[in-house]
Amino acid sequence: MKIKKERSKKSNSNLKWYIEVIISTFILSILFSYISSNGVSNLPIIPAILILAIVILIGIIADMIGVSVTVAKEQEFHAKATKKVEGSKTSISLIKNASRVANICSDVIGDICGVLSGAVGTLISLKITENMGISENIQYVVSALIASVMVGGKAVGKEIGIAKDTEIVHAVGIIINKFKKKKYK
Repeated sequence: MKIKKERSKKSNSNLKWYIEVIISTFILSILFSYISSNGVSNLPIIPAILILAIVILIGIIADMIGVSVTVAKEQEFHAKATKKVEGSKTSISLIKNASRVANICSDVIGDICGVLSGAVGTLISLKITENMGISENIQYVVSALIASVMVGGKAVGKEIGIAKDTEIVHAVGIIINKFKKKKYK
């Protein structure tokens, strides 16, 4: 009987998590799409390309963090936690919640960045077409270039995430701690 209650409680917790992820992704997608579309459409080509590069980089880094959290070993941080090394307790928490952290980093942030990069790329294609008189077919080249950079970057990021999992998770733990401290000051 107790096991059934625990399973039911965990099932409800998971359902709540899934709903939160769906709603937050929807809201963030609308917000970022609106901001990027309106912001980029008013910018010259070079700043728009810089914004595109930042969006792609954020997607790659988020994906790398998601992978690192799933492969990192919790035991490596317990010794650091006993020595009160900054970020180690937060790192343990990240690893204990690896599926959720990976979902947020790789799926929510990574996928939103993928969609955003496509939208920004389309706007850049339109700017190139309007400003330089190049054929409308430039959008296919820009889209392919963005996709290849994003996918290639994520592939490299995954390799780095696996090879440097402990360092990456620890760095994220330290960063989160710094934001926590600032929040409560």
